[in-house]
Amino acid sequence: MDSVEPKRQAISSELTQPTESDELLLIEEEQISIATPGQLMWWKFRKHRLAIISSVVLIIAYLLAIFAGFVSPYDPNTFDAAYKFVPPMAITFINAEGNLTFQPGVNGLISNRDPETLRITYEVDPSAWYPLHFFIKGEPYKLLWIFETDVHLFGLGEESGGLRVMPLGSDRLGRDMLSRVLYGAQISLFIGLVSVFLSLILGIVLGGISGYYGGWIDSVIQRVIEFIRSMPTLPLWMALSAALPVDWPQELRFFGITIILSVIGWTSLGRQVRGRFLALRTEDFVLSARLAGARDRRIILQHMVPSFTSHIIASLTLSIPGIILAETSLSFLGLGLRQPAISWGVLLQEAQNIRTVALAPWLLLPGLAVVITVLAFNFLGDGLRDAADPFSR
Repeated sequence: MDSVEPKRQAISSELTQPTESDELLLIEEEQISIATPGQLMWWKFRKHRLAIISSVVLIIAYLLAIFAGFVSPYDPNTFDAAYKFVPPMAITFINAEGNLTFQPGVNGLISNRDPETLRITYEVDPSAWYPLHFFIKGEPYKLLWIFETDVHLFGLGEESGGLRVMPLGSDRLGRDMLSRVLYGAQISLFIGLVSVFLSLILGIVLGGISGYYGGWIDSVIQRVIEFIRSMPTLPLWMALSAALPVDWPQELRFFGITIILSVIGWTSLGRQVRGRFLALRTEDFVLSARLAGARDRRIILQHMVPSFTSHIIASLTLSIPGIILAETSLSFLGLGLRQPAISWGVLLQEAQNIRTVALAPWLLLPGLAVVITVLAFNFLGDGLRDAADPFSR
C-alpha cells in the first residue's frame, strides 16, 4: 500500500502539469491580448490560402500593367499584314538541329493560302529556329509614362528575317496580342482603383453625414440612394456613357467613364457606412469626444471611421471586380472606350464576330484575363472580410 500512494501522486502530478499544446495555446492567447489590430488582421488573413495566392496574382498583374512597355515585345498598335491571325507561338528549347539548348527560341512559320476560302494558315517550320534575346532594343516607349527608352524584356534579333515572336498570337491586323493585353491592363485594372477611390470619398462623406446627423438629412440621402439603386444598372451605364460627346479625346472619355462608375457605385458603401455610424454614435468613446468639445469632423474622421477601416477595405476590394466588369461591358458594347484606346473590353470587340472567334479563338484571351482578375479580387475580398473580424475562430 505504501508503494501505491507515490504512484498515485506521480500520476496526478502528470495530469495537472500543462502539456506542450496547452503552453502553446497560452502563448498564443497572450500574444493576441497584446497585439495591435493590424497584427490581428494579418495573422487571420495569412491563414486564407486563396486570398494569399490571389494577392500574389494581383501584384503580378499590376506590375505587368505598370511595366507593360518593357514586358511587351512590340508597340500594341504596330501591325504587320504578313502575320494576320497567327496562332500563339510556342517557346521551345529545341533548336533547328533537334538538339536541346538552354536558350529559348521560336520556330519559323510557313504560310499557306486555302485556294477555296483564300484563308491564310500557318504551319510550324522545325527546320528554322530563332533564339530569343533578352533586354533587346526595339520600338521606343515611355517607362512608367515618364522615361523614354527602347529596351524590351525579350524579342527576336535581325537573324529572324522579320519574323515576330507572338506568344499569344496576333489579331486581324497582325498586331501582337500579348502587347495589347498588357497595355489593355493599364486601363482595365487602374480604372477600378480610380473609381473605387472616388466611391470611397462619396460613400464615407454622404454615408457618414446620413448616419451621424440623422433626421431630414438622413431621409434625403437615403431617398437618393434608393432612387439610384432602383434603376437598372446596365441601361443606366449605357445611357450615361452614350451621353458623353463622341469627339472627346480618349483621356477625357476615360475620366468621364470613371466618374460615371463612381457616381453609381458609391451607394452600397454609403449604406454600410451609415449603418456603422448609427451603431457607433452612441458608443462611449464618441460621447466622450463630444463632451471633450471635439468638432463633428474630428469625431467622424479620427474616431468613428478608423474603428471600421478594415470593413471598408474589404468592401472596396469586393467592389473593384464590378467596376472592371462594367468598363469591360461598356467598351465591348461600343459605349465605353474606343479605338485607338486599348482596354480588355476594347480588345473583346474583336470577338463579337462568331466567324472570327471560330477561326481565331485566342482573341478571347482578354476575357480570360478579366475572369482571372475578377476571381482574384473576390478571393482577396473574402480573405480581407474574414480578417476584418480577427477575434473570430
